[in-house]
Amino acid sequence: MVWWWWIIPGVVGVIGLAIALSGLGWMFRGRPFKGGRGVLGGGVFLAIGAIVALIGLNIQTYHRLGEAQRQVATISFEKVQGTERTYDVTLTEIVDGSPGATHTFQATGDDWMISSRVIRWKSWATVLGLDAQYRLDRFDSRYRDITTAQTTPPSVYDLRPARRTGVDFLPIVRATGDRLPLVDTPEHGQAVYWPMADGASYRIDITAQGQLLPDEVNEAAAEAVATWGTTRVANEQPAD
Repeated sequence: MVWWWWIIPGVVGVIGLAIALSGLGWMFRGRPFKGGRGVLGGGVFLAIGAIVALIGLNIQTYHRLGEAQRQVATISFEKVQGTERTYDVTLTEIVDGSPGATHTFQATGDDWMISSRVIRWKSWATVLGLDAQYRLDRFDSRYRDITTAQTTPPSVYDLRPARRTGVDFLPIVRATGDRLPLVDTPEHGQAVYWPMADGASYRIDITAQGQLLPDEVNEAAAEAVATWGTTRVANEQPAD
């Protein structure tokens, strides 16, 4: 995927530079109008190349989804001493099987929720290496008691890349969708939530369809999930 997004703007930029230099040559030879057209045309090519390169930079903040289920993160919780349900959270992203960015923060609540953004492209666009892609979006805490959830703000942590380089390509895709269809399935969100517990660790996978799937890693997580179903239902039932 990456190479096309450097080759295309590179070729366009070289063409634009050649046209612009040719225009300058004509201007120095006393042909200002012909030279001006060359400089202007070359500038347009250079601008197009720069825009495509910036779009490519933004696309690279997403990860390739792949054809099989894969792990995308691990998350663990340690209860903060002296608190009832505040945890130190460590979330490590897994990119192509290797540890990536690690996020550490505190969260207060009963459950944790991870959301992601998923993009699918038209078949012709996959020729350029545009495979279905995902990007982890945010972490949210949740309260099982509805009244508490209505009156207490959740803990929210941004999981998007710290450096979101380039030009956001989604507004461009939406604006040109009728004339240049790129996206097959519009960008959509996926989210999953499971219980927070002291010492619990989970892994998070994503399927080829973009669905997030959590799994317990240790006994503390397994115990939390085992008791979570009944407590979740009891707390989410509206009062009579």
